[in-house]
Amino acid sequence: MHTAMRLNEVITKKSKEAKLVLLNMPGPPKNRTNKTNPMDNAVYKDYPFFTDIQVMIFIGFGSLLAFFRLYGFGGMVFNFLTATFAIQWAILVQGYFQFSHDGKIHLGVINLINAEFACAVVLISFGAVLGKTSPLQLLVMALLEVPVFAVTEWVVLKYLKINDAGGSILIHLFACYFGLGVTFVLYRPCLNEGHAKENTSYQSDILALMGTLFLWVFWPSFNSALTLKGDDQHRAILHTFIGLSASTLTAFALSAMLNKNGKLSMADIQNVTLAGGVTVGASVDMMITPAAAYALGMMGCTACMLGYKYLSPFLARRLRIQDQCGIHNLHGLTGLISCAAGICAILIASEEVYGPSFYEIFAHRAPVEGDPKLQELQMLIPGLQPGLGRTAQEQALFQVAAVVSTIGVSAFGGLLTGCVLKMPCLSPPSDDLCFDDELFFEVPPDYDSPLRLKNIVTMNDSTD
Repeated sequence: MHTAMRLNEVITKKSKEAKLVLLNMPGPPKNRTNKTNPMDNAVYKDYPFFTDIQVMIFIGFGSLLAFFRLYGFGGMVFNFLTATFAIQWAILVQGYFQFSHDGKIHLGVINLINAEFACAVVLISFGAVLGKTSPLQLLVMALLEVPVFAVTEWVVLKYLKINDAGGSILIHLFACYFGLGVTFVLYRPCLNEGHAKENTSYQSDILALMGTLFLWVFWPSFNSALTLKGDDQHRAILHTFIGLSASTLTAFALSAMLNKNGKLSMADIQNVTLAGGVTVGASVDMMITPAAAYALGMMGCTACMLGYKYLSPFLARRLRIQDQCGIHNLHGLTGLISCAAGICAILIASEEVYGPSFYEIFAHRAPVEGDPKLQELQMLIPGLQPGLGRTAQEQALFQVAAVVSTIGVSAFGGLLTGCVLKMPCLSPPSDDLCFDDELFFEVPPDYDSPLRLKNIVTMNDSTD
């Protein structure tokens, strides 16, 4: 009897201890239940696109910016530095405007993708001042450009409510005209006469071409990352690939036609082949047909090629715009063509062609709350949100307003940023040390041997 009572006391004590342990164990997060399916997590849908864009940002852009003979370190390393800073800064700034709830920024893979788009904006603008700025100037440029971009993006998406799946307006046009504004203020008259170090080498051209290939291969992910999952994303991938293919073939043909002796120019292959990825951006998820995507790739390539050959020298000579990487050709001209194509696609789009999904792609043309047609559509598309009831013409006008306002804000922001970057305390390189790694890096003794050899040969020729 005594033993049984003793055993019962031990069991009771142990059960109380077990309850105490269970009560102190951490429970599941407040927003999670046992019904959560791990495979529904956004990481499985968005992380592959994130990794592709990572490759574009750090390897594609980095290698492409290393085309100067004596500025390979600067092109790749400053790209690495600026990109890492810009992404972290964009997570905070975009998070405040777009992903903030209850005083907290909600962080996920989709935030990282948006931040990398903001980073791409900074790196495109960087191309306009490549070789002429110090790392401190580049960090300050990123510090100022990201908030201007984030505010512009927030206003355009929240109030103008446009369609811009591939970022032709908010990424390419913004980055281009911001960069041109900066380089206008940082104008260096002596560079118009040419610079001894502003040239390429066999190895630097190959490295830049590798960057082009990385950008080319992963551009479909860039254009489709934020489109609606399913058919829209499928179309975006197909249209981007077709546009890139068209611009590549056209670039080879035009390069041989426009250059002496029918030879190809590496500058054309490195840059103009990418024009199709930009030109299809504004209409990439719409039903524009493969033929239209191919035509856009050809048009963008032609504009980009002619821009490099004729427009860039004119801008440098007449308008004080020294665009080192030709961002106005690859992102500005092609971005404008893309925006025009997107507006045309909006004007001709109809429910007969798209079916009920028309109101998912053009969400702001969906019926307003309380419209009987909205209830019919919600029967066909569960979860369809009320729209603004816009007509095609109204949506097209908002697209035009977004283009004009984005160019204006970005150019003005670039001019102000350029004024800040001119401050002597930011250690800008002198004219004779532009495009030279030696100012900022420990370089190998023979890093400039090809250039020294060329100078020696030139001096011997002149002596003879």
